[in-house]
Amino acid sequence: MARWLQGVWYEGGRVPLLLRVFSWLFALAAATRRLLYRIGLSRSHSPGCPVVVVGNITVGGTGKTPLALWLAEALTRRGLRVGIVLRGYGRAGTGIERVRATSDPAQVGDEALLIAQRSGLPVAVGADRVAAARLLVSEGVNLILADDGLQHLALARQTEIAVIDAQRGFGNGLLLPAGPLRERPSRLNGVTAVVLNGEGPAEWPGALRMQLRGTELCAVDGSGRREALSAWSGRSVHAVAGIGNPERFFATLEQAGLKVKGHAFEDHHHYQGVDLKFPEALPVLMTEKDAVKCRTLAGPDCWYLPVVAEFAEDAAAELLRRI
Repeated sequence: MARWLQGVWYEGGRVPLLLRVFSWLFALAAATRRLLYRIGLSRSHSPGCPVVVVGNITVGGTGKTPLALWLAEALTRRGLRVGIVLRGYGRAGTGIERVRATSDPAQVGDEALLIAQRSGLPVAVGADRVAAARLLVSEGVNLILADDGLQHLALARQTEIAVIDAQRGFGNGLLLPAGPLRERPSRLNGVTAVVLNGEGPAEWPGALRMQLRGTELCAVDGSGRREALSAWSGRSVHAVAGIGNPERFFATLEQAGLKVKGHAFEDHHHYQGVDLKFPEALPVLMTEKDAVKCRTLAGPDCWYLPVVAEFAEDAAAELLRRI
């Protein structure tokens, strides 16, 4: 089903009438919800400090988490005590939970654990992101960064950063489920900044360009082994990816000269040992988001590729100026 929807959304597949009907209903529900907040029947709540939201208007991966990590580091360098909140998609836990570097990914979610391990900053997850943010404020945080919070209107915010995948753009331009859009593109007219991730046909007036860069492979088993990605050029590998856009990861490896046998899983996939075993005895490469869930499953020839967000100097300065 997921592959079929991707074809409808991004590859020119025919959109069934039933999906169009549900798309109209989704649009009506989204517009009604925003109206309720606009006229005050629903209210946004402040956690007690400024909030910067990073999000998108499409489903699936666009590069929000690498951007959130970049922003967290840049704002921390400016003397702010940054805390990060997420919903924690795919987690088994309920309620509000403080995320530690040693947390169980099944309980807190893969993205939350990745952020906690990479940033070393206070992180909390919960469907109620206002409560999650207030938990961090009670620990001394004075700026909240909300990863994937553009549609979470209950959390009051001062700044919104929207990310667009430059390759995929808005797909067929239709709202869910007929297309990949959570909101209409006009929503971007009201955000603080639009960031275009990567190269591709998508454009937006005044958007700032971001690139994701990964140069070093790390052993999933936690042994600390590292190897330059460039040294793997010409090698055949299995690549697994349980992210919003697996093809982007496979393409990154291919651009580095690797011969990739790609294995795509659904976003936030819960890995089992069998998922990492293949008839050919080749190294298995994965994303960092996958790796946080696979440490106890991985053999010695399983590796992950951490990526970082990069901006041109003027684009970075402009983004921080707007914030």
